[in-house]
Amino acid sequence: MTDMNHSDALQNPVLIVNCGSSSIKYALIGADATHRIEGLAENLGTPDARIKHKSATGDKSEISIPDADHTQALQSVLEQLGDVTPVAVGHRVVHGGDVFGEATKVTLGTLAEVKNLSALAPLHNPANLAGIEAVTSIYPDLPQVMVFDTAFHQTMPEVAYRYAIPKNLYTDHAIRRYGFHGTSHAFVSNRASKLSTSAGNRDDKKGWLTAHLGNGCSVTAVYDGNSMDSSMGLTPLEGLMMGTRSGDVDPGLHGHLHRTLDMDLSEIDTMLNKKSGLLGVSTVTNDMRTIEEMASDASHEHHADAKLALEMFCYRAGRYLASLSCALPEMTGIVFTGGIGENSSTVRAKIVGVMRQFGLKIDEAKNEVLIRGEEGSFHSDDSRYELWVIPTDEEYRICEETRAVLDL
Repeated sequence: MTDMNHSDALQNPVLIVNCGSSSIKYALIGADATHRIEGLAENLGTPDARIKHKSATGDKSEISIPDADHTQALQSVLEQLGDVTPVAVGHRVVHGGDVFGEATKVTLGTLAEVKNLSALAPLHNPANLAGIEAVTSIYPDLPQVMVFDTAFHQTMPEVAYRYAIPKNLYTDHAIRRYGFHGTSHAFVSNRASKLSTSAGNRDDKKGWLTAHLGNGCSVTAVYDGNSMDSSMGLTPLEGLMMGTRSGDVDPGLHGHLHRTLDMDLSEIDTMLNKKSGLLGVSTVTNDMRTIEEMASDASHEHHADAKLALEMFCYRAGRYLASLSCALPEMTGIVFTGGIGENSSTVRAKIVGVMRQFGLKIDEAKNEVLIRGEEGSFHSDDSRYELWVIPTDEEYRICEETRAVLDL
């Protein structure tokens, strides 16, 4: 089913494209932002390639596109839009280095800059560039904008983004902390400031600790709309314990594993990125829902490992949030988002419990019902700081920034 009957509702729509190595997440968002078409093309390059499409009315369909590449998949996606033609395209690009501090129009020059930055994100930037090339081949005259995960964090002060390593590695090779999930942290902190009932002490400026918790996890300190510090660094591996990523480990671990187990850098990198985190500790899964079930069942054979994985995840998130509070001139509260942050009342409660020195008080009834896309606060009246669950909408944020760059 195409969406040709809904063109009236989708006036001046912007197409949002988020390309992975074998997937394309997309959304077509109208000027009033209340209407959208969205979906996911997955398993690209394989016989199982398919599109999961959701129309403007909420109807769902699945289209098989065997062995389709990014360009072919995007062509199929556009066919699902019927006569609704985008006025522009906004692309998520993971790494903008210190070159791009804001969303930027696609030109030959800016594309060359992003290609030069691919060494900083070898798994992500080439896929993002593939999406831009695919759109260009189909719509060569359509304006396109790149919105960078790292751009929001370019407001971090040098004391937060520099590593304590020889200066020339920063000046000559751009090795520094960049932060990621920028569009998510920007969206939820801005939304929280609009919803907050607290009056700030400095002309009503707000200070938030935002926790994006999913298979990838990061936390950020945001003050007056600016990122002050974040948990991820040069790569998305630094920081919190995640689904399959270890987060922070002793930097000497690489040398130790090489010397004692004869592991090479590639093996160590794969282990830390794909075999660690919740999966590594639980030994069986990176799915928090399954881990919570196993942790609550004392008779389960993986009960002890699952319980430890859950406790470690929450402890490390709470510890990181507490440390990032140092970056805020004033603190208004904490915002939870992402697949785990939005849906696990257990994880939220445990993380707040870790931060016992902060005077945070939970309204347990409110916390329990904030799942499946629900937005709201769950702090009690006597809590020192606010607590919020705000479903992230990175596509909307990318759409906003795309419109701003092109003055649409």
